[in-house]
Amino acid sequence: MNIQIFGTKKCNDTKKAERYFKERGIKYQFVDMKEKGMSKGEFTSVAEKNGGFDSMLNLAAKDKDALAKIKYATDDDKLHIILENQQVIKTPVVRNGKLSTLGYQPDIWKAWE
Repeated sequence: MNIQIFGTKKCNDTKKAERYFKERGIKYQFVDMKEKGMSKGEFTSVAEKNGGFDSMLNLAAKDKDALAKIKYATDDDKLHIILENQQVIKTPVVRNGKLSTLGYQPDIWKAWE
């Protein structure tokens, strides 16, 4: 397994995901989205596997202005706005090669083992 966890240090679901893999002795790479974030290719790949750009959004995110911009943007502009405002992406984003999940999904991760 080649696990990557994209999230933030303050996100409780991200902490739970890290604990899940740590408890099972599975190595993972943590990517702090406040420092680095996802590349265009990573984001697009995860979005394709998880229902598109809109499913990637955390509608409860604090940045309501960015969510409003995304809501009314054309499809071409959505990707650019989301990548510029990654604080609106659901976390954690957990990747295992070409497989990925949004949020805390231990039942799916178990199937990866």
